[in-house]
Amino acid sequence: MSSKVVLITGTSSGIGLAAAVAAAQAGWRVVATLRDTARADALRKAATEAGVELEVRQLDVTDEASVAAAVDGVIADHGRLDAVINNAGAGHLGTLENESVAEVRTVMEVNFFGVLHVSKAALPHLRASGGRLVTVTSVGGVIGQPFNEAYCAAKFAVEGYMESLAPVAAKAGVTVSVVEPGAVATEFVNNIGADLEGAVAAAGPYADALQAYLDRTVAQFAGSAQTPAEAAEAVLEALTADRPAFRVQTSDWARGFTGTKLADVDGSAVLGLTGGWVG
Repeated sequence: MSSKVVLITGTSSGIGLAAAVAAAQAGWRVVATLRDTARADALRKAATEAGVELEVRQLDVTDEASVAAAVDGVIADHGRLDAVINNAGAGHLGTLENESVAEVRTVMEVNFFGVLHVSKAALPHLRASGGRLVTVTSVGGVIGQPFNEAYCAAKFAVEGYMESLAPVAAKAGVTVSVVEPGAVATEFVNNIGADLEGAVAAAGPYADALQAYLDRTVAQFAGSAQTPAEAAEAVLEALTADRPAFRVQTSDWARGFTGTKLADVDGSAVLGLTGGWVG
């Protein structure tokens, strides 16, 4: 078949759902994956309303066997894989003294090692197609944020891994990009899975600081949150641009925020440097 094939993780809602529909509208054959296919109703409804077709498949990024089965299934059915969008992830709210290290490990397992499982399984096929590896990270992968220590650590790890991998993958014909959303409407409370009032009540000596952080974050979401569809436009840019940047922010706000730390906003200076290290 002539259509290029993209596999997208975490498509039950939010950016993943919107990116799956947008990629299908752009002519890609989309394999939309999620941990629990029983939660695919919203995805299927959005695809129907957009007049596009998607393949819905099961993939749990924390389960290597599940990842291998999904990638192998795509190759068996389509004979190719042209792109992967690592979108699956989970938010987390907490601070070190009040949570266990086991909780931090769980956050890393989903948000960091899950990305590695999928990327590793896909890379041989992306090399064969000269494809693209796109990972949705966060502005929290650039700037550490209070009460998001574990989440930001995982996103920092993803950004560092992909920035290091990019020049190596490029030598093998694979383009690597990261997409950095800021605030996205509906995702904050849903993704952290937290009872916010309960979290403040249980925060002990950190209660006042947590309440201040939550007040600021709610105000930020009211003033600058994007829709998932708006954020997905940046994902589609990384997927389809002739020469996509390594680092793509999803909004002017995200560019300004990350720019307070990154003079090299699009990643070209770093990759220009390290690319020379591999020939």
